[in-house]
Amino acid sequence: MAHRLEIKVRFYEIDPYGHLNHSAFIQYFETGRVELLEEVGLGLSHFREQGYQFVVSGIETDFLKTVHEGDTVIVETEVIELRRASSIWQQRLLRDGEVVARQKVRAAITDDNGKPTRPPDTLEETLRPYFADS
Repeated sequence: MAHRLEIKVRFYEIDPYGHLNHSAFIQYFETGRVELLEEVGLGLSHFREQGYQFVVSGIETDFLKTVHEGDTVIVETEVIELRRASSIWQQRLLRDGEVVARQKVRAAITDDNGKPTRPPDTLEETLRPYFADS
């Protein structure tokens, strides 16, 4: 099941051509991942207090359609894979049910010093409802 977050496009996120700026797409996707983690009780500050961090190590984004000021979009976020010290996430940005962008993110799981580390044993169970195969 995908986590869903609704966002209304604001005027200051628009580029000189009247489209949602590509950097805003990336911010929307980031917000979708952070909101999912907060919803399951793993907000970034809580995760950090436990001695862990999610560190983005790769992003692949496809921009398929333009988005304009005032449009309402939905960010869908799913976990594809949870590995020993990393995770892979897939996301879609939808407007009126149509996919306008998609993104795949690879995030390392590190300790406070940035060293890759195994996540807490409960992470997989906590994220399980948002796995793409669920």
